[in-house]
Order: sequence, then structure tokens, then C-alpha cells
Amino acid sequence: MSKKIVILGPAHPFRGGGITTFNERLAREFMSMGNDVTIYNFTLLYPSFLFPGKTQYATGPAPEDLTILQRLNSIWPLSWLKTGREIKALKPDLVVVRYWLPLMGPALGSVLRIVRKNKHTKIVAITDNILPHEKRPGDTAFTKYFLKPCDAFITMSDKVMKDLKQFNITVPVKKVEHPLYDNFGKAVAKTEARQHLKLDQQDKVLLFFGFIRKYKGLDILLDAVKIVKDTGFVYGKFKLLVAGEFYDDKNIYLQQIQQLNIGDNVIISSDFIEDDEVKYYFCAADVVIQPYRNATQSGVTPLAYHFEKPMIVTNVGALPDYVPNGKVGLVCKPEALDLAQTILQYFIFGEERFVPFLREEKKKYSWEKLAKAIEEIAH
Repeated sequence: MSKKIVILGPAHPFRGGGITTFNERLAREFMSMGNDVTIYNFTLLYPSFLFPGKTQYATGPAPEDLTILQRLNSIWPLSWLKTGREIKALKPDLVVVRYWLPLMGPALGSVLRIVRKNKHTKIVAITDNILPHEKRPGDTAFTKYFLKPCDAFITMSDKVMKDLKQFNITVPVKKVEHPLYDNFGKAVAKTEARQHLKLDQQDKVLLFFGFIRKYKGLDILLDAVKIVKDTGFVYGKFKLLVAGEFYDDKNIYLQQIQQLNIGDNVIISSDFIEDDEVKYYFCAADVVIQPYRNATQSGVTPLAYHFEKPMIVTNVGALPDYVPNGKVGLVCKPEALDLAQTILQYFIFGEERFVPFLREEKKKYSWEKLAKAIEEIAH
């Protein structure tokens, strides 16, 4: 039976990294199941003084197949009341709300409290993070405020499931694997991708992809590159391709590269990577590296699966859960020496060893599975 569904969270024109892409893709999945879907979006997501990147906004046109309403200002309480009342009056059967940052707790928690008053709508929260990677005052209080009006929770990692339990949750909670991003186009040949990015066809290319923040461990990877270089890389020349916008001070990393004397081994593409460019970065790479200090799950992993690229990940959070060691990639400690040794081990094995496992493992991660799990847990 067709349902009226509201997704509450970022969508176009906000870039939002993986969260915007996720919300829009989930909306399409619900629509393909015959449901009526509306995305209630933000008018203001992050105040400019809290946003470390260059811009919050996408440059491309709005998706024509989705209904996206810009309503919610994350720091303006009057908009919380208006948005809550509008969704309450709409009486959707289901609200799917995204929670990834305690800063959003007051706005989202207030909207949901108003929506609940219609005595009809079920509220399911997809919790990307409960406790943030970079802690700030008010995190616990804001999260408690958000959690209270929710009827059920979906997590995508055991780490978030464990964090949820610290808040004495009594409503249903279910873990579902993060689906694959399949809306970035089909893979292209490695030669085509490298030609597009002006990379040497003969180099071995390590890819670090995504926003650059302290917890993601790029500094650890740079130290590892130095170790690999000094050991004498016997597989030809190699390059680390860093693709993503700096949310930390870029100069810290540039100074580290200079001090380590690895400038010839590092290529930095520090602009936001638009959707139609993503495939070139993944397809140009020999391996995707996630050297995180801590993590819940990562949106980079589903991208690597989609483009069938092996991964090297650290043994933190849910990263090893998504990357079975020795099958779809390799797992190491978040330490430069162990990471360097793992990079060398990877090239001993070679990319082709991992691809069959990737193709088999990726079958587990479907949008239909997530959509059905949300509907089931809402009952």
C-alpha cells in the first residue's frame, strides 16, 4: 500500500557530502516502491562561522524528479515551529529523519515533537553519528533532545548502535549496511580516468577521498608515504592523490609534505569533487585508503564498492566490518608504520586479487533492503 513519506534532512542545493546524496537516493527508492515522497530540506544548514569549507551549495541544477521543500533553518526557532506544524498538518505515515551532528539536535528535535502531536506519523531516525568525531560542549544534551521523540532507529554500524545504548533507548533499533552509491555513473577504464585527470598511466595511485578533517588521518597517511618512499618502492613510481576539500588548515598538511620531502609523490585536488567527476578519481586509483583515527561508517566505502576498488582501512569503528581483511581490501592500525607496511603488502597481492571478492560482497548493500527495513521497523 502506498505511503506518504517525508525525509527530513539536507538535499539540493546543499552539497552536504554523502548525506545529501543519500537522502535523494533514498527518496527515489521509496518512490520506486510506489510511495509519495517529499524531502523537507533546510534553508540554512550551517551558519557560515561554523562551516569550514568554501561553500555549502552545489553548482548543478535541482533534481527534477524529486519534491524538495526548503523550510528549516538550523538556528532559527521560528522556522522549527513552522516546519513542525506544516509536516504535522501533512500527516505523513512516516518521517525519516537524518541525524549526523548534535548541532542539528535542537532544530530536528523541536520539529519532531510537533509532528508527533498528530497521533499518526511514525518517526524513524537514521543515525549516522550519535557522538560526534570532534566533541563540543552541548553534544550530549542536544542528542538527548533529538532522540526522545523518535519511534525507532536505524544505524549503519555497531559503533553507533553501542553509542545509542548509552542513552538508554527503549524503542526498536536495527542495523542495516550502508547502501552503495550507484548514482555517480558507471565505472570508466583506468586509462580514460587517468587521461581525464592528467595522471601518468604507469604510476601506482593511492586515493584519499573526501573532506579533510583531523580524525580522517591524512597526516598519518603522509607519514606512511614517506616510509614507503624511503623503503624503495619496487613497483615503479607512485602517487598519493588527495581529492577533497580541506576542513582543517591546509597549510599544516602542505608543511608536512614539504618537511617529509614527498612533494613529488603527492597530488592535491582540494576543490569539492562534483558528482560527475567522482568516477574519474576512483577509477584512476589502484587502491582507496581510509587512514581514519576514529570512525562510525564512511560514505567513501560504498563508493569504492560501486567502482570495485579495493580499500586499505584502519581498524577503527565500522570500517573493518565493511572491508573484510584479505578479501575486499586490507585492514591495519591507524599508525604510519603499519599503514606503510600494509600499502607495500597490497601491491604484492595486486589489485586483481580483490576484485572478485568486491563484486560478490557488494551485493549485500542495496537501497531496497534499507527502505524495507525502515518501513518494517516503523510498524
